[in-house]
Amino acid sequence: MSPSPFDHAYLSGLFGQPEASRHLSPKADVAAMLAFEAALAEAEGEAGLIPAEAAEAISAVLRSFSVDMDDLKQGTSKDGVVIPALVRQIRAAVGPDHGAHVHYGATSQDVIDTALILRLKNILDLFEEGLNTALQRIEALNAAYGTLEIMGRTRMQRALPIPLSHRLGNWKAPLLDLLTALEDLRPRLLKVQFGGAVGTLAKLGEKGPEVRKRLAAKLGLEDAECWHTDRRPLSLLAAWMSEVTTALGKIGQDLALMAQNEVGEVTLKSAGGSSAMPHKQNPVRAELLVSIARYNSVQISGMSQAALAENERSGSGWSLEWMILPGMVQATAAGLDRANELLSDIKSIQAS
Repeated sequence: MSPSPFDHAYLSGLFGQPEASRHLSPKADVAAMLAFEAALAEAEGEAGLIPAEAAEAISAVLRSFSVDMDDLKQGTSKDGVVIPALVRQIRAAVGPDHGAHVHYGATSQDVIDTALILRLKNILDLFEEGLNTALQRIEALNAAYGTLEIMGRTRMQRALPIPLSHRLGNWKAPLLDLLTALEDLRPRLLKVQFGGAVGTLAKLGEKGPEVRKRLAAKLGLEDAECWHTDRRPLSLLAAWMSEVTTALGKIGQDLALMAQNEVGEVTLKSAGGSSAMPHKQNPVRAELLVSIARYNSVQISGMSQAALAENERSGSGWSLEWMILPGMVQATAAGLDRANELLSDIKSIQAS
């Protein structure tokens, strides 16, 4: 069994989301790190910190550079981070005349964190698209069935009749709020990371802020002071993702209950089968949304632990982040896909 259900040979049929997986892949990670190194050389060349011909040479090499992944694996096992091995490969490809100017004034965390942010920028667009699709499908259900009276239930017991629009409104409101929160999150998250050895840009002297600003602009990110030990941007993302999957889990929980045989308020076009009971129609996607919500909720505590950084750089907290955050991203992307599949899979709704 694979340690991750997100890329498992068959469990990925439940938990997978190909586009999110592509943005989180080693190939995408390396491409983003190379984009950082190219943009850094260009920014430093423009600022006069490295020779213009060196900047041009580095940028030209990186446009067609192919990494040795086995060497990166061995280097990471030794150094704890991938960048020393990556920089050695780039310097060798650039050659002795300009190789010393590769990665000038940067540190490993600058490259790794900025590469993560570059990939998250694309993933946030994916999340926004998924939320908008879910809202459209809820609106379609409201147009078709909103005036229908169903039984309202409190504490799992029959209470009083309600229009279906009331329940649909409870599904819709958090998603609308989360779209607004996403716009607030973007500038707080999508920031360049560039601080150098201990976060002060000391090696760049008075040109440091100028280079950082140029670097951010080239990468399409916000300019920002070094946040090596301030992990709030990623903690905010994790909290937001957990809120998304909780809102989707609510939809899944409600639909699973509405689809129960003895309730019979919802009929799905397709449902999961049973190996022992052919008559069963299992609301698989609805159940999965609840599982994903619980998964992300559990991960929040780990991200809080990872955010506790010592001195000017954390090793243990930083690597813990690498273990947790990708799974939350994939769970959120999968949750949005499964929710939209479920909402479009509703065949009919009727009063119980």
